[in-house]
Amino acid sequence: MFIETIRIHNFRRLKDVRIDLASDISIFVGANNSGKTSAAHALQLFTSAARERFSLHDFSSECWDTINAFGEGVEGTELPTISIDIWFSVKPVDLHRVVDLLPNLEWQGSRVGIRVELAAIDAQTLKASFREARACAQLFCAQPAGQSPAAADAGPGQPQGGAGYDPQPRTLCDYLADAIGDRLRRDFELRYYVLDSAQFDANLHSVEGYIPLRLMPDKGRSGRDVLAGLVKVDFLHAQRHLSDSSGGARSEDLSRCLSRFYDRNLEKRGEDYDAQRVLAQSEALLNEHLERVFGPTLERLAQLGYPGVNNPRLLIKTALNPATILSSHEGARVHYVVGAVNAAGTPATLPDRYNGLGFKNLIYMVVELLDVHARWLDIEENRPPLHLIFIEEPEAHLHAQLQQVFIRKVLDILTVPNEDAPYCSSQLVVSTHSPHVLFERGFRPIRYFRRVADAAVQQSQVLSMATFYEAANDPADPQDRTRDFLERYLRITHCDLFFADAAILVEGNVERLLMPQMIAKAAPRLQSHFVSILEIGGAFGHRFKGLIDFLGLTALIVTDIDSVSPPAAGAQQAENEKPVDEDDANADPDGDEEAAVVRRGRKACMVHEAGALTSNQTLVKWLPACNTIAELLAATVDQRIQPRAATGDALVRVSYQTPVAVHWRGMTEAKTGRTLEEAFALQNLAWCQDIERKELGLRIKGSNKLDIDEISQSLYHKVKNASFHKTDFALALLAEDPTTWVVPSYISEGLQWLESQVDPRPQPLLAPLPPLPPLPPLPPLAPLPLPLLPLGDNEATAA
Repeated sequence: MFIETIRIHNFRRLKDVRIDLASDISIFVGANNSGKTSAAHALQLFTSAARERFSLHDFSSECWDTINAFGEGVEGTELPTISIDIWFSVKPVDLHRVVDLLPNLEWQGSRVGIRVELAAIDAQTLKASFREARACAQLFCAQPAGQSPAAADAGPGQPQGGAGYDPQPRTLCDYLADAIGDRLRRDFELRYYVLDSAQFDANLHSVEGYIPLRLMPDKGRSGRDVLAGLVKVDFLHAQRHLSDSSGGARSEDLSRCLSRFYDRNLEKRGEDYDAQRVLAQSEALLNEHLERVFGPTLERLAQLGYPGVNNPRLLIKTALNPATILSSHEGARVHYVVGAVNAAGTPATLPDRYNGLGFKNLIYMVVELLDVHARWLDIEENRPPLHLIFIEEPEAHLHAQLQQVFIRKVLDILTVPNEDAPYCSSQLVVSTHSPHVLFERGFRPIRYFRRVADAAVQQSQVLSMATFYEAANDPADPQDRTRDFLERYLRITHCDLFFADAAILVEGNVERLLMPQMIAKAAPRLQSHFVSILEIGGAFGHRFKGLIDFLGLTALIVTDIDSVSPPAAGAQQAENEKPVDEDDANADPDGDEEAAVVRRGRKACMVHEAGALTSNQTLVKWLPACNTIAELLAATVDQRIQPRAATGDALVRVSYQTPVAVHWRGMTEAKTGRTLEEAFALQNLAWCQDIERKELGLRIKGSNKLDIDEISQSLYHKVKNASFHKTDFALALLAEDPTTWVVPSYISEGLQWLESQVDPRPQPLLAPLPPLPPLPPLPPLAPLPLPLLPLGDNEATAA
């Protein structure tokens, strides 16, 4: 049995979200403040029946106006509730455990559900209490001491209290937020309902008019007991308070405080050799005991990569002496073995504070996991068959490879005895910001938390990458390998798309190397946002369309126009007219798209050649969906943008080379480069032809004797030549002063568009104030007369 799906309603950012969980491990990813922790907190609050831990701010912000409207008696409004639907996938062997959740005798299937709802015990009574409290507060403030009663009879348009003060509670939200009154605990309750899967659609929304059956405490087991009998939920929070510091933390316990007081202030016991001999014997016996009982735990720790290579071995040993017996926490300490066994038969060790934070975090998580797992297994009577564990950000202080080992092996350390295996299972949920964790697990466990792209609405959506994985391939094309390509590519590149505010998809390695510098020059505000730069290539770029659309990202595609000659006439014309696809480009051992073009009877050409086409499949199959160079150059900005059809959809723009004004030796002409290198050279022509820029590889011999047409043709052939190394060009450009060159227009325009989408700056509400008039000059100051004082002999000498 495992939790298959949860649906959360009206809880913080999670207005109405469905979260599908895998049977073994699910990974929550998303940008900061996207709702990952809120989902964990919702499960924690509802499964622990912690009604007293809810507050007004756990209601989604969109509910606040509705709450206030209900308090004012607006017709048609109901008091909102917070709820969670938990759907279990069960097998026939589990039916006796979920008999309380079977909706009727005709139930069939493998899914049962329970709803837990935080709702007002009596909404109308709550509203009446609020109005009474508000009336009392207003009446009290309307008659301050010393004010005549007539003042209290002021008309409704007059401010009460004579000073415009409107006392609390003004609204029902104010009334519920009052911590002193503790009204959420007093006036709200947790209700439990049995859900019938037959009354829900495929997205687990209930059909209109469906009223679930409530589990009443006076009729059999209470809903709290039913839920507690099915699942035990434990949490490893991200704030684990690990430190290299040896003291000073405010979380010290009483025994540590007493130990310090004993050490500083009280009389110490003198030497007692008999006592020391007894303690030494006890210490030896305890060390043997600790080595035996901690052996299995340390073996499980070894599965997760510790101690690994050249790291000190972990050792648990006692620390008994008269000074520390007072402090119970000092009775056993973690030590690290750093040397071989000495002549006395004991190894050299160091205290635990001498180990790094990464291994401390790893050891802490393993011990905590084993602890909560053991406490679940130790439940002898009515043990819940499911143990759900949330682990928040396990990557803290761990290097990339250790993160991968942890997520790969974490399930292996949570073993269930063979006799319990058919009936008990563990289910993990891990929230992370680490692309290395995603690299290890692949697409299917990922649950992507996406913030809704609306500044007025603080909501998130949750997307299951398992759904995308199943639908990524084109069902009409059995040869479509988009799904496998994307998963393998993202695993290889450790892609951080899932944590980004926006994405820039670039043509190749040169654009990827230069993009940070170009952002700094053309769109500096993007540096304050989380932008993922992903190298996709023109031949494969369109394969990312489904992923970008699914994630709802704002994206900029920076690619090349890649002009090729028109189809040749003759018998091969029909074959040549077929667009060059990515498989042809990929067939070349170097991934050279131009080689594929040549094989298909076409060759690269300059952009202005009559009838030229594009070999860039991103431009053909995605944006702006044009095949000829003439169409691409004529495409408007709107045609190069994929707009949002609905809130949360992807917003995508493509940028490629367009005509620019080229200045050379007093002449100006409009030219279009075929690639980034050509476009850069044309817009920085005089700068690139300087002898000091020879390292760029764009300098043309005898360029002073050439006109713009001739030099543009020379640049085209130079960049196209196999001797031109594009990566060398990029590295050489990075070594130059960035203030001396300009970003190609097509890139700067695209970056500025992306900047306006990610960081829209509001217009000032007020016009700027006019400058103040200059102050008149001050008259010169008259010198102050200084009195002469008689000097002594020593002072006169010093003067």
